[in-house]
Amino acid sequence: MTQRMLAGPVVAGTLCLLAAAASAQQSAPTPSTPAPAPAASAPAGQAAPAALPPGSPLIGRPANNAAAAKLAPVPAPPLAAAADKIPVDKLKAPKGFNLELYASGMPNARSLALSEKGTVFVGSRLQDKVYAITTDKDGKRKVQVLVSGLYRPNGVAYKDGTLYIAELSQISKIEHVDDKLDASPKPTVIYSDLPKDEAHGWKFLAMGPDHKLYLEVGQPGNNVLHDKDHGQIRRINLDGSGAEVVAFGVRHSVGFDWNPKTKELYLTDNGRDWFSEDLPNDKLNRVTQAGQDFGEPYCHQGNIPDNDFGWGKSCSEFVPPVGLLGPHAAALGMRFYTGTMFPAEYRDQIFIARHGSWNRTVKFGGDIAVAKLNKDGTVKSVEPFITGFLQNNNYVGRPVDVMNMPDGSMLISDDWTAPSIA
Repeated sequence: MTQRMLAGPVVAGTLCLLAAAASAQQSAPTPSTPAPAPAASAPAGQAAPAALPPGSPLIGRPANNAAAAKLAPVPAPPLAAAADKIPVDKLKAPKGFNLELYASGMPNARSLALSEKGTVFVGSRLQDKVYAITTDKDGKRKVQVLVSGLYRPNGVAYKDGTLYIAELSQISKIEHVDDKLDASPKPTVIYSDLPKDEAHGWKFLAMGPDHKLYLEVGQPGNNVLHDKDHGQIRRINLDGSGAEVVAFGVRHSVGFDWNPKTKELYLTDNGRDWFSEDLPNDKLNRVTQAGQDFGEPYCHQGNIPDNDFGWGKSCSEFVPPVGLLGPHAAALGMRFYTGTMFPAEYRDQIFIARHGSWNRTVKFGGDIAVAKLNKDGTVKSVEPFITGFLQNNNYVGRPVDVMNMPDGSMLISDDWTAPSIA
């Protein structure tokens, strides 16, 4: 699902929603499964617990804890909602803003990119497809599959007629993509020096102001000591050459953008699970020079040493976040708002899609938040901006990405979209 947001008495700002639920029946093919972790020993006369596969989000869940035992990733509805069943009316935005459905019918709609001709490209984490949304001269929108047969094509970025796609372990491109929307074009791989870990393996992709592609390689598990190829932000030239690491100590970033004034890179980063229900917070990091280390997995949220890996380390060794985004919020896509449709107070501020928690008894997030900045680029406040994706502690939608549109409105992708309100 994709929604658009507008605001103001005469359309001073608009948010549009792309609606799409994840479909378990249509998920991307799974590669060969790694050997499972050894099962834990059990008391005599009792069966050993089932082994968890490497990278499972349940690794580290406290044993013999009834409250923790109820917490696990929340399975999405199996089918996408029909357009007339999408609960846009349940979402709430500040006075003067309007929400409308932009397009629907794309299971597991995730990252967004926009061409000069107005085509909206939509990636997917669970599907094997990248979608394209076009609008004709009468304003009628068409949703179609651009390319299929991919593996976790979560990240999409666009520049000068070329669409770039980030799969689990490779980056590819489709040149002159607007001329090939109906041709099922075959992407050309430009970069494949990437690990194949499933845990945090899906990637966000963005085009930097230096005209290079930026991508994240997450930690291969909830809270693990990783090798030199994980836990980082990389950048590459548009032909796949010149790979270098821009930031270290990143657990899992599924959204980043550049401050339009300073050109500094800001990124969301998901905090570890199973530390507690209320800690640590997700972070908003700022890269002021290449090679900075943001501390994961040794230090969380800038001031909490990890209870396993923090021994012998100090949080002062690492770059602290410029803002905290809430406990287990699953802060994903983010953009600086650079349009003029919204009121001036939102100009150059950061809109963040918080996908929402799964390992909290009372869920947190499931909204679009706005992070307002101080003059020095640190965060002054983080406030919910669009709420209602979470109803009675159950999700009816889960926002993933946000994107500025040329008219000043903003698109929001939603990879969930429950067909009804519980």
